[in-house]
Amino acid sequence: MRYRPLELVEDLEQFLGDPTDPDTLFSFKNVAQLDASEHFPDAICSSLEDWGLHRYYVPSVHGGALEDYQEPLHLLRAISRRDLTVAIGHAKTFLGGVCAWTSATSAQANRLAESVLQRSAVSWGLTERNHGSDLLANEVTATRTQDGYVVRGEKWLINNATRGDIISLLVRSTPAGGPRGFDVLMVDKRRLREGSYRCLPKVATHGIRGADISGIVFEEAFVDADAVIGHPGTGIEVVLKSLQLTRILCCSLSLGASDHALRLATRFAGERRLYGRQLIELPRARRILANAYADHLLCEALSVVAARSIHVLTPELSVLSAVAKYLVPTRTDTTIGELARFIGARSVLADVFAEGMFQKVQRDHRVVGLFDGNTLVNLNSLINQFPVLARAAQQPAPTGDLHGLFDLSAPLPPFDRKRLSLLSVRGSRLLDTLPRSLDAIEQLLRADSGLEPLAVLCRALNEHTRQLLTTMAGVRPLAVAVPADAFALAHQMSLCIAGAAAIGLWLGSREHMADDSANSGLWQQGGWLLAVIARILTALGVRVPDHDATDDVLLSALTRQSQSGQMLSMLPCRLAEGMKLS
Repeated sequence: MRYRPLELVEDLEQFLGDPTDPDTLFSFKNVAQLDASEHFPDAICSSLEDWGLHRYYVPSVHGGALEDYQEPLHLLRAISRRDLTVAIGHAKTFLGGVCAWTSATSAQANRLAESVLQRSAVSWGLTERNHGSDLLANEVTATRTQDGYVVRGEKWLINNATRGDIISLLVRSTPAGGPRGFDVLMVDKRRLREGSYRCLPKVATHGIRGADISGIVFEEAFVDADAVIGHPGTGIEVVLKSLQLTRILCCSLSLGASDHALRLATRFAGERRLYGRQLIELPRARRILANAYADHLLCEALSVVAARSIHVLTPELSVLSAVAKYLVPTRTDTTIGELARFIGARSVLADVFAEGMFQKVQRDHRVVGLFDGNTLVNLNSLINQFPVLARAAQQPAPTGDLHGLFDLSAPLPPFDRKRLSLLSVRGSRLLDTLPRSLDAIEQLLRADSGLEPLAVLCRALNEHTRQLLTTMAGVRPLAVAVPADAFALAHQMSLCIAGAAAIGLWLGSREHMADDSANSGLWQQGGWLLAVIARILTALGVRVPDHDATDDVLLSALTRQSQSGQMLSMLPCRLAEGMKLS
């Protein structure tokens, strides 16, 4: 099956070259040295623009190449598996520009697009030193004048605050603030009066050491009136709608980090000998690697469906983006931590194993959960939608038009920003597919008894989800003092939605993918899905029997993909290392 996003990844990989070759610009050795010296990877970022990565940050309606949001997801995933500093530093231009793509006039968006296509860097000025995620408490002000705004105040811990040419700036535009008291200004620093702003020093960070994490202070900076994005007073709404896209694309960072960590752990298990055997031959080691790979595939399935949902389920992104941004980074942090314990001392040493890349990817990834709303922010966003999720589950909407959501061979409709909504009024149609998906699996079971283990697990997930929705119906979200058990429910609901995404993806794409010679073993007989649902149920506290045969399928795919230079994935994709071998 042709899958356009991964064809682009293969083209990018061929352009970048083998990262294991120290003479390659974007090599593991080079990024380790840049990290140690805390230098920004300027040359690498420039090479990405030579290939044209920045074009996939700009929608095609504004002259760029972005038509399918799966494409930047997978491209940034490929970059992240080499180095999160590069991915985070470069992709900030997409995050900074997204307010224009969701809310600006055509003229404003075209103007920003022209700058991005000319390689200008864009940053996103949301947070402030004393307020963190509490955007309504922000103090940077924009005072209206006859022909523009005067901006005053400090934004801090801003990615590319210093390097960026343009900053998408959330400002308090009325003294009282409130939901209608903020605006987003697209501020071109190159047009500001000299001395009206100053950049703050780079902050020393534990991970992504070379990234430009700094701040900016505005001192009577004049900005033209046409810099306001969206209708005046809608800045918070603009930001919240834009976050629905960026939270999903942040999953690419976790997928790349997980690929890198799991690949290193697999290499370690193949090289290390214990009790006269390779470590990877020992049952306990095999289970650890199989579980880590299953978690990786869980995150991949959720991320792919979430990216497709940008086109198919646009009005419900407030739910799915929160689920993805919460679950994928936290699950990946846990996976990397478990692999670190598996590798042992070599996971924290800089000069003994794999250029010290494991300790680097573990350090770097910890920051991903903080971007675009931290863990609690995303869980709270989900809690606020408990009533509509529970109510919609009682009268689920028709899901017959969602085939394109799960069939990777199906074309996607164009993204329509007008369909973005602050809250989903229909609950989650993705979650509503779960009972119907179970019916489909039961029907397949009649013709193939080998699917019985998968059917058992899917029944258990469907029952747990039904009970969870009943419990949620009795929860009334509060503006303050959200009870701890509500966060626990949100965690469980995230897992159930991820399960619905995974089952739907397997059902929708299995006929295409089971014939693919590279990864057919992962798709046949439930393959990867059986392992993923088992991991979800385990996380939900449901006892699941061991399936050694499933471990064998996962380990076979994992070792083959690692050794042959394939992306660690349920989807076929050759990396530069694999091209070198062929």
